Amino acid sequence: MVETRKCNFCGVEIEPGSGSMYVKKDGSVFNFCTKKCNKNMIGLKRVPRTTAWTQQFAVEKEARLKSMEKKGE
Repeated sequence: MVETRKCNFCGVEIEPGSGSMYVKKDGSVFNFCTKKCNKNMIGLKRVPRTTAWTQQFAVEKEARLKSMEKKGE
């Protein structure tokens, strides 16, 4: 059975046979769904949790809002 992979930058599920793979010299492997994700992580060295359209950003934002609500109570 072919398994689906997850994009290392935005967190989207990648269908088998699509996307791209980037292997660093130290052997670590990154899977990307689009060239946009590849360029943002490798070329521009952006962090997923600070990029507004990624899933990791949404999780961080939700956690910040919950902590703000608890401080307000």
